[in-house]
Amino acid sequence: MEPQAQADTPDRDGELSRPQPPRSTSPRDFRLFWWANAADALGTQASGIVLPLLLLSLGHSAQTAGLVAGLSLAAGIVLGPLAAVPADRGARKTIMFWSAAVSALAIGSVALLLALGHLTLPHLLAAVLVERFATACHEAASRGTVALICPPDDQPRAVARLAAADQGALILGPALGGAAYQLSRALPFVADAVSYAVAAVCVRCMRAELKAPAEPSGDGLFREAAAGLRLVRSRPLLRLVLVWIALVNGVAVALYYAAVFALERSGAGALSLGAVLAISGGAGLAGSLAAPRVATRVGAARLLTAVTWLLVPLTAVLATATGPWTYGVLLGAICLLVPLPAVVLQARVLLATETEVQARVGAVLATASGGTAALAPVLAGVFADRVDTAAPALGCAALLVLLAAHTTRRAALVEAAA
Repeated sequence: MEPQAQADTPDRDGELSRPQPPRSTSPRDFRLFWWANAADALGTQASGIVLPLLLLSLGHSAQTAGLVAGLSLAAGIVLGPLAAVPADRGARKTIMFWSAAVSALAIGSVALLLALGHLTLPHLLAAVLVERFATACHEAASRGTVALICPPDDQPRAVARLAAADQGALILGPALGGAAYQLSRALPFVADAVSYAVAAVCVRCMRAELKAPAEPSGDGLFREAAAGLRLVRSRPLLRLVLVWIALVNGVAVALYYAAVFALERSGAGALSLGAVLAISGGAGLAGSLAAPRVATRVGAARLLTAVTWLLVPLTAVLATATGPWTYGVLLGAICLLVPLPAVVLQARVLLATETEVQARVGAVLATASGGTAALAPVLAGVFADRVDTAAPALGCAALLVLLAAHTTRRAALVEAAA
C-alpha cells in the first residue's frame, strides 16, 4: 500500500487529532474481513454457550465453570498488547491467519476427545487457554484493519456492519449451539473449529498487505507495546472509551453467566438458554444497525449519557427475573441499547487515532475490557454458589450508577472528537 500522509499530533491539551485516510481501499477485502469475523463469532457463540453447561454436566460446580471462563479470558490479556506491536509493524495479516489456524486445532482437539469420551478438565482448560491466547493475537492484529481498507467516511458504517455480524452471531450461534449440544456434546466445538478454519481462509484471500505506514522505533518490544497505554492516558476521549467499554463489557458478561446459572438451577436446558441469547442477539443486531442513524439524530453525547442511565434500572430488574422469557426480554432490552453508543465510540477511536498505533491503542482498550470480562464470570459463579443468583445483577446495577455519573460529566468529549 502507498504511504499515508503524516497524522496530526495531539494539541497541548491532549485532545484527539484525526489521522489522514489510507490512499487505497478494497471493498472485496472488507467483505472477506467481514466474513472472517462473522464466521469466527458464529462458531465462538455456538461453543461458548455450552461450555459452562458441559462443565456442569461433567459434575463441576458453577464456581468452577466461572473460573474456567475467567481464566480463558484472562489468558488473552497477556499476549494482546504484545501481539499489537508486530501487527503495527506490518505482520497484521500473518498474525491473523496463524492465530485462526491454531484456534481451529485447539478447539478441534476438544471436539475429538469429547466425541471419544476421553475429555478431561486439564485438557479442556489447556485447549481453551491456547484458543484464547491465539484469539487475543488475532483480535490485536485485526484492530486497525478497517482504517486500512475503508475510507474515513465509510468507517462508521463498516464498524456498524462488523458489530451487526457479532450480534447476528448471537442470534444464530446460541440457537445452533444449543440444538447441536442436544444431538451431541461435541458438535458445537466442531462448528467452532470449522469457523476458525473459514476465518483463516478468508484472511489468506485478502489482497491487501494490511501494513500501516510505521517503522520500528528501536525502543524494544515492551516499550513499544506501552505506546498505546501512553496515548490512551494522554487523551481524554480514549480514557472515557476505556472506562465505558470495560465496565459495560464486564457487566454484560456477569449478567450472561448469572442468567446461565439461574436458568440451569431452574431446570431450563440448553435450548431455553439458546433461545434467551438468540433474543438478546436479535436486539443487539437491531441496535448495531441503527447506531449510526440514531447517533446522527440524537447526538453522540446525549445518546451515550441516556443509554448509560437506562441500563441501571434494566440491570436491577434482572435480579427479579424468574424464567427464560423474563431473562430474554430484559437481556434483549439491554442488548438493544448497548450497541448504540458502543458503535459510535469504536468509530470515534478509529477516526481519532493515528493508523500506525491503532493496534496498540485497541489492545489497551481490549485489555481493560478483557480484565473486567475475565473477573465477571468468576464473581458471578461465587455469588451464585454462596449468596444468590440475583446478587450479580444488583452489583452490576450499582456499578452502572457510578459509570452513568462519570459519563454525564465527560460525554461532551464524544462530540468534540467528531
